[in-house]
Amino acid sequence: MSNPEIGKTIATGAVLTNYHDVGQGRPVLMLHGSGPGVSAWANWRLALQALQGDFRLLAPDLAGFGYSQAPEGTVHTRQSWLEQIVRFLDALDIGRVDVIGNSFGGSMALALAIAHPERVGKLVLMGSVGVPFALTPGLDAVWGYQPSVENMEAIMRVFAYDQSLVGDALVRMRHEASARPGVQEAYASMFPAPRQRWVDAMSHPEEAIRALPHQTLLVHGRDDKVIPLSSSMTLLDWIDNSELHVFARCGHWTQIEHGARFCSLVRDFLASRPEAA
Repeated sequence: MSNPEIGKTIATGAVLTNYHDVGQGRPVLMLHGSGPGVSAWANWRLALQALQGDFRLLAPDLAGFGYSQAPEGTVHTRQSWLEQIVRFLDALDIGRVDVIGNSFGGSMALALAIAHPERVGKLVLMGSVGVPFALTPGLDAVWGYQPSVENMEAIMRVFAYDQSLVGDALVRMRHEASARPGVQEAYASMFPAPRQRWVDAMSHPEEAIRALPHQTLLVHGRDDKVIPLSSSMTLLDWIDNSELHVFARCGHWTQIEHGARFCSLVRDFLASRPEAA
């Protein structure tokens, strides 16, 4: 049985990037979060299916996550992930792209827009990292994860408002992904305690965010225990051309807990004519 998390492979510098490329039309880059056992497919599987009739969806595994292969001893930083993203777009000969970033992926979407504003069309930032906030117990637990079925179930329950979504199959899939050889070693190296410093390291200067001209859709779950709603409220204040949609009864899994409505919101936002910056 083939593994749906494994897609195509492309060279992006020293990293062999595993990615999914589905649909046709306007290209949309989808950047995943940083939960244990995460991959582009695990984060975006529902959205990839729902939106591929409208856009060309490009969902890479960033180095250290999923099935992308980085050289042994690679030090993962915001700059190294940004370089991988740029090389990924270059390798596919894509000059300009709309970007959807989830959590940690939101910080990377901002990094791309700040460093290469001409390469980004519209931004969708969902439960996004990228501005200063106090480390939550939920994020501390996520980044401090040690592989076990019990720990993975606990993490999944922090992510979801609707606890019925946390079934045995999902927990087993994510645990097995997190326990693959080399995966936990890479994950543990990214966000060692004390972890407030990594929130700060993934944040961008206020003046850089305020300078962004891009039309931006902010999406957040009201009941998010991982990334506080205040993060998106700050982005709403700092990004002049932005709007915020808050989902009630929703944790950190907006794209899963409210999948159909999230995709409808994103589809309408990306398909609409850009407003003047």
